[in-house]
Amino acid sequence: MKKYFYLYLVVLSVTISCKAQSKFLDEIRVRDPYILADVNAKKYYLYVQTANRLDDNDTIKGVEVYESKNLKDWTGPKTVFSASENHWGKRMIWAPEVHYYNNKYYLFVTFTGDEMQEKEANKPEQYQRGTQILVANNPEGPFEPFSNKPTTPGNWMSLDGTLWVEEGIPYMIFCHEWAQIEDGTMEIIELKNDLSESVGEPQTLFNATDAKWVKSLSSTGFKYHGYVTDGCFIYKTNTGKLLMIWSSFGENGYGLGQLISESGSVKGPWKQIDKLIFKENGGHGMIFKTFEGKLMIALHQPNNGQKERTQLYELLDRGNYLELGDLQN
Repeated sequence: MKKYFYLYLVVLSVTISCKAQSKFLDEIRVRDPYILADVNAKKYYLYVQTANRLDDNDTIKGVEVYESKNLKDWTGPKTVFSASENHWGKRMIWAPEVHYYNNKYYLFVTFTGDEMQEKEANKPEQYQRGTQILVANNPEGPFEPFSNKPTTPGNWMSLDGTLWVEEGIPYMIFCHEWAQIEDGTMEIIELKNDLSESVGEPQTLFNATDAKWVKSLSSTGFKYHGYVTDGCFIYKTNTGKLLMIWSSFGENGYGLGQLISESGSVKGPWKQIDKLIFKENGGHGMIFKTFEGKLMIALHQPNNGQKERTQLYELLDRGNYLELGDLQN
């Protein structure tokens, strides 16, 4: 009996060891990566949509997290949100990101729901799509929605919402999708202080075609014509300038551009910067600082099916613009 008990302990130990085995970033498929450097836990959290690692994208609809103490070795994934059967947007789940604000953790995530209207000629199918905000008491969730609806306008195809707080007022910056309006826009809307819902109406910050480098999807070989706005993130430089990074399609495919606010406010006006941060087949970036104070940018590259991986670069703050430093992974 004792022999079997020891055998059980060995098997259990091996099982636990396998479950806890760490992975490197090149082993984790990630599209639209987001890393939270959580000062409370002294850990890095990488948030991903569950469908990244599934052969059948309809099996599970949710958000997972990997964690690390050094940005090299990652354990997980752990589910932090799983869409209920009656959730409005469990058809597809994209681009999760988590912000620490007012002693709580907020998950901004893009959902796609049921079809909104009949398909128009020369346009892709029109789905209800929007960013919804969820809340939790810690970075590992579980995250709970405030309601069963998007935080962005319900009749818009919106995506990639992010948080910025200015003069004590929280805002969501998000994309109004090209699939609905052809020339995609970047929008801003005020949020309630607890981020439970939006306040007022969105205001347009810029159109995709305001950037000289942006090309139509049709010029890349895609069957539809349209100009993309993707993956916005706000950053204040070491000289106090307010920048935004965002992604679209340019001469060399999916890329990562930047703008500067001429007023210093998130409400703009925003001026496009000709110098791209990342030019070819990669983008949807976000910015964070390591616990040692190094400025980093995370993006996915390449930009095509099943091969996307998180790429970590040192980011160089030039005061009025940003540029890539060395690859860190």
